[in-house]
Amino acid sequence: MIAAIQHLMEHDTAGDPISGLKWTRKTTKKISRQLGKLGIRVGASTVARLLKQLDFALRVNTKTISHGSTAERDGQFRRITAVKHRFLASRLPIVSVDTKKRELIGLFKNPGATWNTTPIPVNDHDFRTLARGVGIPYGVYDPQANRGFIGVGTSHDTAALAGDTLAAWWKSDGRRRYPTADRLLILADCGGANGPKNAAWKYSLQTKLANAFGLAVRVCHYPPGASKWNPIEHRLFSEVQKNWAGQPITSYETMLNYLRTTRTEKGLRVRATLFTRHYPKGHKPSREAVAALK
Repeated sequence: MIAAIQHLMEHDTAGDPISGLKWTRKTTKKISRQLGKLGIRVGASTVARLLKQLDFALRVNTKTISHGSTAERDGQFRRITAVKHRFLASRLPIVSVDTKKRELIGLFKNPGATWNTTPIPVNDHDFRTLARGVGIPYGVYDPQANRGFIGVGTSHDTAALAGDTLAAWWKSDGRRRYPTADRLLILADCGGANGPKNAAWKYSLQTKLANAFGLAVRVCHYPPGASKWNPIEHRLFSEVQKNWAGQPITSYETMLNYLRTTRTEKGLRVRATLFTRHYPKGHKPSREAVAALK
C-alpha cells in the first residue's frame, strides 16, 4: 500500500533537501479515492497515518527567504537614527504614527480569548452591512514619554484624519509636555495616508501643525517593508490588541474605552478621541491652496 501511495504522489511531491521533510498538494481524501480506483480500499485517516510514516506532514508557507538589505535601506535607517539623536539631545518631541487596522463596529469576532463562563455569541460573517459603522484608529505614540494618542475616524483612512489626530495630540499632550519646542519629528511608514508621495499628507501637516502652532515639522519615513521598526507598532498597537483581544467592539464608546484603558507595567497610558466628520477618499489639495502656503 505504501508503494502505491508513493507512486500516486510521484508528480505531486515537494521537499526540503536539507531537512528531508516532504509535502504534497493532494488531500488524504483524494489519495483515498485514487487508491480505491486501483482496488485498494483505505480510509483518509489511514492514508494520513501512512503519509506520516513517509515523512509527510501538513505545512504552511513560512516567510524565511531574505532578499538582503540594500545600501539605500541601511542608509535610511542611519539617517533616521542620526536625526532622532539630534532631537533627543535638544529635548525636542519625537512621535511615531500609523493607522491601525479598520475595525467593524458591532457583534463581530475579535481574535484572541478571554476568561468567561460562556463564549460570546457574534455574527457568523463579517459583512460590512451588518456593522453599525467602522472605526479607523490613527495613532500617535510618544516614545520618550511612553504615551499614546489615538484618533478614531468613522469613514476613511485619510491624510486629513492623520492631520487632525496630530493636531489634537499636540493641543492636549504635546505642547504641555514640550512647552518650549519649536520643532517636531514624525516617524512614519512609507505607505498609506502618511506616505512620502501623498500631497494631502504634506498639506495637512503644513496647515494643521506648522501654520497652526508655529512648528517646524520634519518627517522621516522608514524604508518599504520595515514597518515593524516603527515604534508605534510594537509599543502601542500591540498593547491595544492585547487589551481588547476576544472582545467584540460593539460601539464607538466600547472602542474608546478599550483604547483609553490600554496600559502596561512600564507605564504606557493612552488618550483617545472620536472624529465623526466625514473624510472623503482621494481628496487632494488644489494648486491654488498649495500656492497660498508658499
